[in-house]
Amino acid sequence: MLRNALEPWHILVVVLVVVVLFGSKRLPDTARSLGRSMRILKSEARALKADDTSSPVDSPR
Repeated sequence: MLRNALEPWHILVVVLVVVVLFGSKRLPDTARSLGRSMRILKSEARALKADDTSSPVDSPR
């Protein structure tokens, strides 16, 4: 049933719907803000991982 779920024309239809809903003028700004958000998320995840490896784990008493 879902074997052929992502055929090229499905992706084309989704892209067309997104362009119609948001308009071609707002798409670059939306993509830019999404990219910034992803960069912030990656840097926060790296910082969290660095904090986990640098701090010693307290042993339960």
